[in-house]
Amino acid sequence: MLEAAGLLILGLILLVWSADKLVFGAAAVARNFGVSPMIIGMTILAMGSSAPEMMVSATAAMANKTDTAVGNVLGSNIANIALILGITAMIKPLSIGATVLRREMPLMIAITILAGILLKDDYLGYGEGILLLGLFVLFILGMQQISRREKKQGKAVIDTHEEDIPQDVPNIKAGMWVLLGLILLPVAANLLIDNAVIIAKAFGMSDLVIGLTIISIGTSLPELAASLAGVLKGEDDMAVGNIIGSNIFNILAVMGLPGIIQPSYVSEYAMGRDFWVMLGISLLLVVIALGKSRRINRIEGGILFIVFVAYQSYLFMNMSA
Repeated sequence: MLEAAGLLILGLILLVWSADKLVFGAAAVARNFGVSPMIIGMTILAMGSSAPEMMVSATAAMANKTDTAVGNVLGSNIANIALILGITAMIKPLSIGATVLRREMPLMIAITILAGILLKDDYLGYGEGILLLGLFVLFILGMQQISRREKKQGKAVIDTHEEDIPQDVPNIKAGMWVLLGLILLPVAANLLIDNAVIIAKAFGMSDLVIGLTIISIGTSLPELAASLAGVLKGEDDMAVGNIIGSNIFNILAVMGLPGIIQPSYVSEYAMGRDFWVMLGISLLLVVIALGKSRRINRIEGGILFIVFVAYQSYLFMNMSA
């Protein structure tokens, strides 16, 4: 058991590290070949923080563990808002811009509701996977068009992303990071999934609960790092925007993959319990954001964090569900 726990932690660390190096190398190669910083920021960098979830869900689906893949999506979205924004707001209150309120938050709620519609029959099928990934592509293209328009209007909405794009990295070095990331990501994902299964069996945890707890928290670490970095730089919109963007990516791309790879039934608890928690926490974020101050203060961050702890405690008390 201790060996499995150690290997699981190693898998999580390796997963996050290899995803970061893959994104670094891919962004450098793209820049060297003349891809505009805007496109790199809106695609490679924006999706980079969701790479661990994508790899874990694909690996879980190939192992016929769709419950773990779906649990990873639902759990990560819950952790993104309740845990990550909660902790971040407790460190420093977060202001929420008008654009985020007007555009990104309604889109997140709409896509969250779509997830519920698709899961209402407790089945994630091939057609649903195609639909989600198709919407993901449209989402990326739409965000690129919006970014181009706003940049022409002098609204540099992705300057924060562009600052993170590596410069003057030789193609050979960048290519090596891409290759290393591509090799290590599946190794790390398999290490994580295999040892999570060992731990789950030892404690009587269901595949869904292991995805909702250990795996989802672990794969949300890049979002935590990005949000803390954003708020410490005074870029509150970046911190909140990363979370909302990650939740959208998770539903469209990460949940779409297992539908295509391994169409199958999922636990009734995913829709009957965990979807409603995800939707409720998403709506709670909207209610907080619509307050007079248009910010998440320390008390509200504490409330989000307490909700997360309560939810996780409930899951651990009902591990077989």
